[in-house]
Amino acid sequence: GTRKGLCEDLYDIIMQEEIKAPESGAFDWTEVRQFNLMFKTHYGATSSGDEDAIYLRPETAQGIFVNFKNVMDTARVQIPFGIAQVGKAFRNEVVARQFVFRMREFEQMEMQYFVEPGNDEESYDNWLNSRIEWHKNLGIREENLRTVPHPEDKLAHYARAAADIQFNFPIGWQEVEGVHNRTDFDLTRHQEYSGKKMEYYDQKQQKRYTPYVIETSIGLDRCTLMVLCDAYREEEVDGDTRTVLKLHPKLAPTKVGIFPLIKKPELQELAKKIEFELRDEYNVLYDESGSIGKRYRRQDEAGTPFCVTVDFDGLEDNTVTIRYRDNMEQDRVSVDKLADVIRDGMKTWKPE
Repeated sequence: GTRKGLCEDLYDIIMQEEIKAPESGAFDWTEVRQFNLMFKTHYGATSSGDEDAIYLRPETAQGIFVNFKNVMDTARVQIPFGIAQVGKAFRNEVVARQFVFRMREFEQMEMQYFVEPGNDEESYDNWLNSRIEWHKNLGIREENLRTVPHPEDKLAHYARAAADIQFNFPIGWQEVEGVHNRTDFDLTRHQEYSGKKMEYYDQKQQKRYTPYVIETSIGLDRCTLMVLCDAYREEEVDGDTRTVLKLHPKLAPTKVGIFPLIKKPELQELAKKIEFELRDEYNVLYDESGSIGKRYRRQDEAGTPFCVTVDFDGLEDNTVTIRYRDNMEQDRVSVDKLADVIRDGMKTWKPE
């Protein structure tokens, strides 16, 4: 039966057994209603019923399918190939809550990867692994990631396989991304309703087919929250609590903090010179206010991976102290080698 029919059957059981609402404890159920998860609006200066009704997109994927033929003809791509898109999507959530997990307007990053039927299962497995690797490359710790396949009886009607990539948030495991084998459902439906052929002609094999689609779909808002949650630490240091954001250096808003030890013109001059030299390659921050300890702490909270301190010894031998955010270790480095040390530190960084 239809979903509404199933709901009505369930409603009848609730009425017959006089089951009370679990939260309120009251017997106060409403009639069965159909909830629409799309936002409806009207185009034109005046709205006149349903003929000018339009809907805000509930996902970015459909725009990709509509443009499948355009991309194929203009980019001269051959299958397998993918189309990726970042953009806003809108869902008319019945109850918008749980912070970024149930929003009516959100940022979505999706990719539709078109493959030959028969190659879809292998491609699905490959993309599931690739996407896990992508999250790990953001610096997310492996133990905080897991994949949860959808059981066959819970799959969407068009899907052959689906899995969630979940992150262990402070509130528990939550979905960040979905990977789906959508078969040829979308292209055949667009073909059916538009009357335009969505087939691909494979020149090598001399045959036509409607491609299958492997989809990866991730919420950018959730992804950002995941990065912040995984990086945020509170550590005991000498009887004090240090708040530190152990971001992957490539994601850190500021890469290098540059400090003269005290406000002396000769130290400021060398610190400014280092700032000028590093600025071409990195987002750097010059800071001379407060004690060195406080300046380190400020940068720890902002996730700055490297801090460089200029002291009087450096004026004699052209060296500076570089201090690493994650373990607070310090090295003495020649000013000439500083850019190389930072570059190497960014490349070899590992989450801990």
